Formats: sequence, C-alpha cells, structure tokens
Amino acid sequence: MSAQIILNGEPENMVKTEAAVIRLDNVHKTYDLGEVQVHALRGVSLEIHASEFVAVMGASGSGKSTLMNILGCLDRPTRGHYYLDGMEVSQLSKVELARIRNRKLGFVFQQFNLLSRTSALENVELPTIYAGIRPEERERRAKDALARVGLADRAHHYPSQLSGGQQQRVAIARALVNHPAILLADEPTGNLDSRTAVEIMDILQRLNEEGSLTVVLVTHEQDIAQFAKRALEFRDGKLRRDEAISKRLLAREVLPTLPSLEEDQAEENMDAR
Repeated sequence: MSAQIILNGEPENMVKTEAAVIRLDNVHKTYDLGEVQVHALRGVSLEIHASEFVAVMGASGSGKSTLMNILGCLDRPTRGHYYLDGMEVSQLSKVELARIRNRKLGFVFQQFNLLSRTSALENVELPTIYAGIRPEERERRAKDALARVGLADRAHHYPSQLSGGQQQRVAIARALVNHPAILLADEPTGNLDSRTAVEIMDILQRLNEEGSLTVVLVTHEQDIAQFAKRALEFRDGKLRRDEAISKRLLAREVLPTLPSLEEDQAEENMDAR
C-alpha cells in the first residue's frame, strides 16, 4: 500500500515537501482556559516514516492525546507546522481537514464507537458513505475489511452479539475500509483482557508488516508498547524519549504462551471452590 495518496480537490496553496509521511516541526499547542493557559505541547518536532509502527507513551497530561488529535487532523497547532504525506496541513479549514481524515487516516479508539442497531458490515461501511463511494463498492470494501480482521462470518451480527475483542476488530475493519495510509489507534486494548489485547496487537502487526500500513499507537501500557517498533515518550508537553524498541514482542509468538479464555474461566472456577 502506498503512503503517497493524493486527494482530488486538495487546496492549491498546500505546500509540498520531501518530508516523511508524518513530520512535526516545532509544534506548540496552547489552550486558553479563561485566565489560565495550558501548554499541552511545547515545541515538538518528530518524523514518522511510511510502514513504521510507533507507540506514543506518557502519563495523563503529558501531551500524548493532544499529539494524537493533531496527527489525526482533529485539531491544529497553535504554532509550528504539521506535514502529512509531504503536505502542510497545519492551517487548513475544518472542511479540508475532514476530507483528509476520511481519505488518508484510519482511527481506532478504546471505546469501540460502533452503532448498536447496525450490523458489523454496516458499521464498517460508514466511512465509505462519507467518501461518496458507490453502494456496490461500499459493500465489497466492507466485506474485504472484515475478512482482513478475521470476521467474515460475523458480517451480519450486531455489536451486542459480539465479544469486546470482536467489536474492536470491527472497529479496525472500519478504520481500514477507505484504504488509509496511516492508522491511528488510541488505547485500542484498554478495555480488553490480556489475551484479547495481544490478539488485537497481532492484527495491527500483520497490517503493518504485510500491508505496509503505518501505525501510530497511543498506550499507557508498557507491555503493549513492546509490540511496536519504536517508542515516543512524552512528559510535560515535550518529547522526552524517542528510541527503537530493542526487544520487540511478536504477538504471534506470545499468543501460544497465553491461556485461552476457557482455561482462564476454568481456573477461576477452581479458585472459587
């Protein structure tokens, strides 16, 4: 999958650069809260290249959520520049940012954000509707995305009929349906048990390795960050650490060492006796 996706109808004044797929140049973000100013980001500069798998870490208030909002074109820097796919997007209008989000970015959240009265297939189709894709192509893409996350046989199930892990797989399929260059995952394992969390990391690793999808993962869990290739640690609005993960975990190797949900339940039943 190419990371260089050019949108139809992008603003003529967008500045082309030879930047990485993501580049921040001295980015600041300040929120005005009455008489108080909160400096959420303080001069952050970084690059993320195509096909990287990056974990963004930090305590609450460190700036990692603000960073994710800027990377996802949900917010704009107060100062500095953000280049996405080599294009300056820092000062685009809300409409232009929405267009870019829908075509270039896929989002996965801790809360699955699925429509409860809508099937898995219809949930996955939603971004294609906003993109103006033809109905027959929408269904084909949605089925393909569900197959990529191992849920082809659950297409017509509703969220209430799916486990938490299956709902997160639907959310990942929804993020993939418009063929994004970058997947932004915000605490995607936060509501999952340990084994299911590793299963989700296995999907993200496969998408990154086999599909060359760039993945940016926000997590506060050190063990989850070990599945990425690179770690960025934020503190007090600044990037304090940026390093390759030396002992990276491979989910496909970890999974066989973990007990199944049935084994966990059996152990709990024994403990209760």
